[in-house]
Amino acid sequence: MNYDKYIAKVVAEIPPSGIRKFFDIASEMEDVISLGVGEPDFTTPWNICENAIYAIETGKTHYTSNHGTTALRQEIAAYLNERNALQYDINQIIVTVGASEALDIAFRAVINPGDEVLVPAPSYVSYMPGVKLAGGVAVPVLTVAANAFKYTADVLKSVITPKTKALIMPFPNNPTGGIMTKEELAGIVDVIIENDLLVISDEIYSELTYDGKHVSIATLPGMKERTIVINGFSKAFAMTGWRLGYVAAPLPLTKAMLKIHQYTILCAPSAAQEAGLEALKTERKNGYKQVREMVQQYDHRRRYLFEAFNALGLRCFEPKGAFYMFPDIRLSGLSSDEFCERLVKEKRVACVPGTAFGEGGEGFMRCSYASSMENLKEAIKRITEFLKENGWL
Repeated sequence: MNYDKYIAKVVAEIPPSGIRKFFDIASEMEDVISLGVGEPDFTTPWNICENAIYAIETGKTHYTSNHGTTALRQEIAAYLNERNALQYDINQIIVTVGASEALDIAFRAVINPGDEVLVPAPSYVSYMPGVKLAGGVAVPVLTVAANAFKYTADVLKSVITPKTKALIMPFPNNPTGGIMTKEELAGIVDVIIENDLLVISDEIYSELTYDGKHVSIATLPGMKERTIVINGFSKAFAMTGWRLGYVAAPLPLTKAMLKIHQYTILCAPSAAQEAGLEALKTERKNGYKQVREMVQQYDHRRRYLFEAFNALGLRCFEPKGAFYMFPDIRLSGLSSDEFCERLVKEKRVACVPGTAFGEGGEGFMRCSYASSMENLKEAIKRITEFLKENGWL
């Protein structure tokens, strides 16, 4: 039976994730150190798990409001106000199945066929396919290491057309670790407003900012009314498997996204919502102590890996957010795919080729430091051997 004729063309044209390829290779090998995984190596704090268990034991296993529970949305609103200086009514907030669903419903709620959406390159692997699945045209905006992989007004002006409708703002950035300061964000606001663009701001790594404090573009004058803010619990609270996120936006946009959420998801899992409620209540009460302790450990690893890669000649700018390093591997003369495939096969160190993240990624690889110092040191030892044995060091 020819199944090709049954598969939607838009799906058939989307390539498989470049990240998964290297996870699959590594999973079939022994003694592999993975620097490819994009999730905290910390376990969810027990009090959060216990609250979810208690919810199940006491029968809180039913549907919630499509929006999410009132209690959780109140905590999210308080959190956004305290941490990011953003004020939202709870009716402007939707609890989603991870930040991934929030991105999906944002794309589908605002994109008409043929609308262009600006996507930084390199950036998270799901943005461009997500735009395409929603019927839009993803337009890569090339960012470069020399400018710390940030948007600039001139670069945005060069790619904006009459069809441009929205801009994805993913800072702190995956895979580069780049951030944008308040001053740098202010430098592109006029371009956004003059061209009447909507901003989809993915702030999932907002807590993992090492140099100063995260600034949401929605806090800048004239921007809240044209910004969809997306965040979640996966990175800051070590809750990747709970699949819990949220989106906050102007009410007309929230209502549009809620329609899609109602028909496709209905509501986020009730036990996960109870876990998220406990996470926010505890952290707000304790001054975000657990988050700060986790960030301190990431910062220690970040500084070690940054110095180690540069000492090996694998130059990289210092990432200011998230938990990724993006070293330049062009001294090898290999493509990113070739370098990473040989590294995992010859030295059992799994990293992700920069090309998995779109244009601008060739010549780089992504390495996560969401791993123990012991693993990071062993990985650097093996990478050193790899470079020496091939005459690159």
